[in-house]
Amino acid sequence: MQYYLTLLRYLQIILFAGVLMYVGKLLFIPLLLGLLIAIVLYPVCRRLEAHKWPRSLAITACLLIVAVLFGALIVLLLWQITLFGKDADALVKKLAELVPQLQAWLSERGIPMERFDWKGDVTPSIGGFLSSFIAAAADMLFMLFLTPVYTALFLYHRRSFVQYLQSIVPSAFQTNLAHILHQTIQTYFNYIKGMIMVYLIVGILNSIGLMVLGVRHAILFGMLCAIMTIIPYAGIIVSALLPITVVWLDTSNAWYPLGVIAIFSFVQYLEANVIFPRVVGASLDVSTFAMLVAIIAGGIIWGGAGMVLFIPMVAILKIVADNIPSLRSVNILLSRNDRGTALYDDEK
Repeated sequence: MQYYLTLLRYLQIILFAGVLMYVGKLLFIPLLLGLLIAIVLYPVCRRLEAHKWPRSLAITACLLIVAVLFGALIVLLLWQITLFGKDADALVKKLAELVPQLQAWLSERGIPMERFDWKGDVTPSIGGFLSSFIAAAADMLFMLFLTPVYTALFLYHRRSFVQYLQSIVPSAFQTNLAHILHQTIQTYFNYIKGMIMVYLIVGILNSIGLMVLGVRHAILFGMLCAIMTIIPYAGIIVSALLPITVVWLDTSNAWYPLGVIAIFSFVQYLEANVIFPRVVGASLDVSTFAMLVAIIAGGIIWGGAGMVLFIPMVAILKIVADNIPSLRSVNILLSRNDRGTALYDDEK
């Protein structure tokens, strides 16, 4: 009976935490992202402070590094849009030639175009899409504004946060706290390194697929599409439009653009279900099962941001379970091997 009560209590905690994170995502997403960036920037900030930099100036320099990298991604996106715009006229002409062919093909199969009330169907959809887009853009801008603020506060008041953790952690685990914090920083570094490996592998696979189709500048397009996957959904869509347009204008054959879409879709499937869990999971020492559950749960609760941010959360839980014997069952579930970590080998 006690076992079922304990299980019910854990389920209630998980359910309450899930609802709280879903309702408060505007707070928790930039908060967790700011913490992630602060942990990654902490070694750089600490080194600058060791060279007699004031803490505020060191934090500003770290944030400028992140801003430059983010700005480079934005410039890359705008550059792709500009290149795509140069081919826009030719693309419109291709579409104008395709519409009569499509109408004739539908008429041959007994589907008259009069059945489709385009204005009645499209106008409300456009209105709803614009409303959703404006709301999503406002939320994103709000999060982008808060994230560097949280990052700066975490870096500036890091000692206060550590002292707070020391005050709430039971005395039995005080000796493990410093090790857990150090290991967390190292884990986040491994996470970033794993993400770089993922983008490199995806870029190589994209490039090989485009080469097989004979697409011009296959390596450039493949690597750009891999890098732009950093921006959820929009990045891959925008970056894929350029090679699709180029191959269509070069071949005048609809099968080649469909081939590009098939390649990118297949590579994205591998990235989400095989490459990302294995490469990043190996860096974090987290099982593929736990990685997939974290990705799916994060997507349900926080969307695209959750698919990225839930991975470090699972990694931190794994680190805590490594150092607390009472969480042995959690450690076994999250570990990449079947027995858990070597922490418990002495107990066998």
